[in-house]
Amino acid sequence: MRRGLLWMGLAATLVLALALVLALQPRRPQPVRTISSHPAIGGDFDLTSDLGAKVNQTLLKGKWTAVFFGYTFCPDVCPTTLTALGGAVQDLSPANAKAFQVIFITVDPERDTANVLRRYLSADSFPKGVIGLTGTPSQITKVAKAYHVYYQKVPQGGSYVIDHTAVVYLMNPDGAFVAPLDVTKPPADIAREIDDAMAGQT
Repeated sequence: MRRGLLWMGLAATLVLALALVLALQPRRPQPVRTISSHPAIGGDFDLTSDLGAKVNQTLLKGKWTAVFFGYTFCPDVCPTTLTALGGAVQDLSPANAKAFQVIFITVDPERDTANVLRRYLSADSFPKGVIGLTGTPSQITKVAKAYHVYYQKVPQGGSYVIDHTAVVYLMNPDGAFVAPLDVTKPPADIAREIDDAMAGQT
């Protein structure tokens, strides 16, 4: 009986000793879990302006910019968006309006030549001085990819329309993406979003 109690005592002592040793062992650091950031929006491009000039991503430097992808044959979204931006620019303060520009990049280079863009963008309701950009199909593919813009030609009758992403990208004077502009709001509210961004409140 005593021998049994002795063995039980020794076993308990060994268990406690083992637990103490394990407790004192240094713990391996757990891997840090990181949340992947959103893909970068924007990047290098080489395009042609509506005035026929060769331009690149430096066009965005030094000014706040609203970048919008569309096409001149667009039946509703594009003219509606450009009209909303035109109203918003009018609601900006003179200083902010001077430091702000709108760039319209076509996703239909087959039809949207520099001359076609220039005529289209001269509409009174669109932002004054909006810059139209076009290029070769491969150049448009490259810039659309940089901005994560989807576009696809869809046959319609004897012609076609283009299904495309309708996001307005607000870029800062360094050419970096800040936020999408909500152009479904009234122009005064869109202008407020731009003013807040310029003031560093976003």
